[in-house]
Amino acid sequence: MASQALSHVYGVSASLTGRAWRWRGGNMELGNSPELGGDVVRQLLLSRGVPPEDIERHRSPTLRSFLPDPSIFRDMDTAADRIAQAVIAGETITIYGDYDVDGATSSALLIRLLRELGVEAGYYIPDRLLEGYGPSGEALVKLGREGSSLIVTVDCGAMAHEALGMAHEAGVDVIVVDHHKCAAELPQTVALVNPNRLDEEDDAAAHGHLAAVGVAFLLAIALVRTLRERGFFADRKEPDLLALLDVVALGTVADVAALHGLNRAFVAQGLKVMAKRDNIGMSALIDASRLKRAPACSDLGFALGPRINAGGRVGESTLGVRLLTTQDPEEAREIAAQLSALNEERRAIEAAVQEAAEEQLASQHNRAVHLLSGEGWHPGVIGIVAGRIKEKTGKPSLVIAVDGETGKGSGRSIAGVDLGAAIIRARDEGLLVAGGGHAMAAGLTVTTDKIDALADWLDATLEGQVARASASREMALDLAVSPGGLTPELVGSLEAAGPFGVGWPGPRVAVGPVRLVKCDIVGADHVRLIAAGDDGKSFKGIAFRAAESEMGQALLHASRGRKLWLAGRVKIDDWGSRPQAELHLEDAAWAD
Repeated sequence: MASQALSHVYGVSASLTGRAWRWRGGNMELGNSPELGGDVVRQLLLSRGVPPEDIERHRSPTLRSFLPDPSIFRDMDTAADRIAQAVIAGETITIYGDYDVDGATSSALLIRLLRELGVEAGYYIPDRLLEGYGPSGEALVKLGREGSSLIVTVDCGAMAHEALGMAHEAGVDVIVVDHHKCAAELPQTVALVNPNRLDEEDDAAAHGHLAAVGVAFLLAIALVRTLRERGFFADRKEPDLLALLDVVALGTVADVAALHGLNRAFVAQGLKVMAKRDNIGMSALIDASRLKRAPACSDLGFALGPRINAGGRVGESTLGVRLLTTQDPEEAREIAAQLSALNEERRAIEAAVQEAAEEQLASQHNRAVHLLSGEGWHPGVIGIVAGRIKEKTGKPSLVIAVDGETGKGSGRSIAGVDLGAAIIRARDEGLLVAGGGHAMAAGLTVTTDKIDALADWLDATLEGQVARASASREMALDLAVSPGGLTPELVGSLEAAGPFGVGWPGPRVAVGPVRLVKCDIVGADHVRLIAAGDDGKSFKGIAFRAAESEMGQALLHASRGRKLWLAGRVKIDDWGSRPQAELHLEDAAWAD
């Protein structure tokens, strides 16, 4: 089957989700043997773009191997110098963070660092509903009047020209630490550290995939280095920067930052720090998430991150920062429990908004970009709903919560379509009050009388990009096994190439051919199945949120007696007496 590496895997040119199946790297059909043979990790790394000569560095990503000199970033040394000056002089410093996980972890990182340097920094997290995204000029000026001579914004500020201009006029020093797209004209600041500045050199711009918390960690390194050069640690211990990697890992994964290069090192090493449970707040968060083992990468995105986010979405915006910086175990337990309760409330609100949004989809099937809006929708869940709609339709989706004459929107995109750039253009053309973001996600504010015009403009502007991206939709497969080859040993071997996430996709496995022994719906809309192969072996699988999809309906009703190829990611099911491998189904195709 050597020629198949260049054609469709198992002849699948259009699966049940409409995708062609191709090998990501080369043909890896392992059959029924749990003995993988060869170096699967090496093959996985090669197929993700790692040069052969760089395999070992990527096999076990460490900070030593991937950390750049922080000074390569514009304004980094200026920012470190100003904060060092404030630390030495005992100035009042306030960290102004965004209300999501990246903002909370970035804020917590700098607060914990400054505490070790002898400065108890204050923090300000805006209320999502009352203040919206980004620095408020009024809030910055007020903080200055209350005594803050230095404010550091994290995960926001790159486009806050008016607010930062007000702070500048009021004589308040502001440093911006961000990762969102910038315009050519930068706001007035003491320093603006952002790898996505348009004037960055190539070495720095290559780190544009960092979350804000990653940029904040680099600033922490630069700050400690600056203080060391000034003799600050002559009579005191230097802070342990590696101990901060737990929050770096959480913010990186939860903000869906691409997990390649430095981000992989951040997460790989951050998970090790997290497993030690030295951070009181993080430990409480792990317990509240009911994890009985050390967190894995997926837990950061699906268990820990959503709880931190719940505070900013439907609760109190400061809860995440308070949890990750508290030194009181009892307070940590109380906040973690509160965040878990808010997360359940968020789920209910999200379900209601999603149902209302999906009712509008029927009239938009010809649209290249879905734009859905509704009066009274909770703005704290619209980003999640946009992501759900995008996954369901395979098209960029924006969801707008309307309140009177104004709407707050959040969008999620697909690979190959730069939504953030389009939103910035729409703002520049007068369609938006405000807006920004990056390739895969964006936020906006729009007057209600321009929502229809915005929908038409986005559709026309992005139609070509969406068509090209949709035409090339493929399911990239890393290997194929018979049902008997779906073993816990296989899962362990594949996980060795992790951590996995956006930009560093988890291995996708094809299994088959199989017949479905059992298939039903579990929960609200998950498809659960038991599949058996010609080798006499069977396994369990589940397709999340798939019951109403074309694939889900085919599995439930049209697969009787027919053979299928199934594709997805293999995970460990440890509910029974002994661990077993199960398939988290992403696609399927007829085998006869």
